[in-house]
Amino acid sequence: MTRIPFNLPTMVGRELEYIVEAVRAGHLAGDGTFTRRCQQWLEEQCGARKVLLTHSCTAALEMAALLCDVGEGDEVIMPSFTFVSTANAFVLRGARPVFVDIRPDTLNIDEQLIEGALSERTRAIVPVHYAGVASDMAAITRLAARYGLRVVEDAAQALGATYRNHSLGTIGDLGCWSFHETKNFISGEGGALVVQDPALIERAEIIREKGTDRSKFFRGQVDKYTWIDFGSSYLPSELVAAYLFAQLENAHEILARRREIFARYQAALAPLEADGLLRLPRVPADCEPNGHLFYILLPSEGARDALLAYLNQSGVNAVFHYVPLHESPAGRRFGRVSGKMTNTESVSRRLLRLPCHLQLTNDQQDRVVGELQHFCARVMNRT
Repeated sequence: MTRIPFNLPTMVGRELEYIVEAVRAGHLAGDGTFTRRCQQWLEEQCGARKVLLTHSCTAALEMAALLCDVGEGDEVIMPSFTFVSTANAFVLRGARPVFVDIRPDTLNIDEQLIEGALSERTRAIVPVHYAGVASDMAAITRLAARYGLRVVEDAAQALGATYRNHSLGTIGDLGCWSFHETKNFISGEGGALVVQDPALIERAEIIREKGTDRSKFFRGQVDKYTWIDFGSSYLPSELVAAYLFAQLENAHEILARRREIFARYQAALAPLEADGLLRLPRVPADCEPNGHLFYILLPSEGARDALLAYLNQSGVNAVFHYVPLHESPAGRRFGRVSGKMTNTESVSRRLLRLPCHLQLTNDQQDRVVGELQHFCARVMNRT
């Protein structure tokens, strides 16, 4: 029986055509025509003040850390249930990540615990929108304003999702999107920095261009460019941007199919949740998710591991997710924990992600559901 992959990168339109067009235009380095098209599309469609494509979401997070002016001894609040880049970007500047527990419903940072994690060294809050479901941005931005803190949205998984009709990634001072091949809109590797605070736009351009005012030079605003500030090479090539633009042109269709897959899983697995055999994702009423991924929570780590083994033996490539950063060697070395991490530790041991990608057919999805039902009937004593 054919194996169902967890993820499968997809071409949806004119990707190859645009790559050839970029080659023939003779501009393969960054900030060419396709880069500008992508940035303009994202600004217009998402309500972003300024978007700068980067070679990865990690790069966008590193730029955000630079723009926040964090340094040795500063602290940044974030969840432990996240990818390592969320913390690394700030650790590279000498700052300490302060890990806060997540909510049991959305698996996002628990906004009610953030204030208790603050210190005189806190400089920023970094909410992570897990699975394309929004953190409580109203509470987070209110708290940040009260204490004079920056808000950096790690929206790597969240492009196309909204919170109170605002695109995730455009609500804080800065936002970071990913176009890695596992995301909804892909370019292999790739990312973008969203700059919502107008006071940060000029410096963001400088940091992205190796610390120079080269962007101004190309716009004819200066007669030569020179070294202004620290920075690095964060630009993607035009080949990456060309592939991405073809994806963005088909964004509405991509989102519709992703959301359909998410809804089909929710409906088909609802009886298993009703019987207490697993738990499905929770979506707050003020959030419209983007169908980025679909996970289930099992009653125990043992049940999760047994199901993981069963599905993979049955030809369904299911996977777990993050090992909490606060439990990692580097997390213990560079970070600190604020309060108990009960939900983080429990969720990380019980969570299982199911195949969810654009090429997943309804028949394949039905087969995944069938295997889950079979496992629950045999192993978890469901009759």
